[in-house]
Amino acid sequence: MAKVVIVGSTNTDMTVRVPRLPAPGETVSGGGFRVTGGGKGANQAVAAARAGASVVFVTALGTDDIGDRAYDSLAAEGIDLRFVQRVPDTPSGIALILVDDAGENVIAVASGANAALRPEDVEPIAAIVEPGDAVLVQLEIPQPAVEAAVSLAQRKRARLILNPAPARALSGALLAAVSVLTPNEREAAELADLGAGVADPVRIAAALHDRGVPDVLVTLGAAGVLVSGAAGAQRVPAFAVDAVDTTAAGDIFNGAMPRFNNRKKESPLNRWTEGAFGLVGAVNRTCLSASPPSGARTTTNTT
Repeated sequence: MAKVVIVGSTNTDMTVRVPRLPAPGETVSGGGFRVTGGGKGANQAVAAARAGASVVFVTALGTDDIGDRAYDSLAAEGIDLRFVQRVPDTPSGIALILVDDAGENVIAVASGANAALRPEDVEPIAAIVEPGDAVLVQLEIPQPAVEAAVSLAQRKRARLILNPAPARALSGALLAAVSVLTPNEREAAELADLGAGVADPVRIAAALHDRGVPDVLVTLGAAGVLVSGAAGAQRVPAFAVDAVDTTAAGDIFNGAMPRFNNRKKESPLNRWTEGAFGLVGAVNRTCLSASPPSGARTTTNTT
């Protein structure tokens, strides 16, 4: 079975439920408080593992208690952690999250050890990456580590999936090396650089094709996903759910997606997008690490 190799961040999420998100300078008394695993890389690794993929994860953790707990939690998911770096005298990554009664959130992140991930920490995965594997990268780690993962995927003829979040400028050379780009609407518009007046995701995806990206999946929240490639552009609707917390919904989508593609290689791009949406139903749960769905619950969405 082809592997999903994820290079990315690990955080510990500290979440407070509030009736509404506070305005600047305002204090809002909250309700529940939870400490859970997080970080885009770790979220995607857990989602991929629970979708049934063979997952290898490259990340950096401090040598503190928070790092120990994060490592143990990821190991319990059956994720291959042999390439995880432990960084001394550096705190592990932390995210502070507020979630309101409508399920919307605001997030502040202290990167900690994530900022210490280096190209030389990524290069050892060359020993295990094979043609047909998926290498999934996000932008919560330093740019040199991102570029190292992209270069390695090219060299090993693996599929490079880039989730360009949080958004930042990317070179044409890097984008041209991407197999599948998975931005949200804001990230896609920023990368396409068509100006503030252009909001049509089809036009934005076309501009990203012009920059060398063959397949673009623009996530549209409750409206689903625009899938754009050589065969044209198509909107794939999302499943209707009662949103409780949208935190990590995009990460679940990105993590699950390569697994469905590996299982259905003959399927067009929109087919494995539809399959991945079975896991995006987890937005009606309260935490990815606490209770993400498993592949067994989504079988009927991948046929």
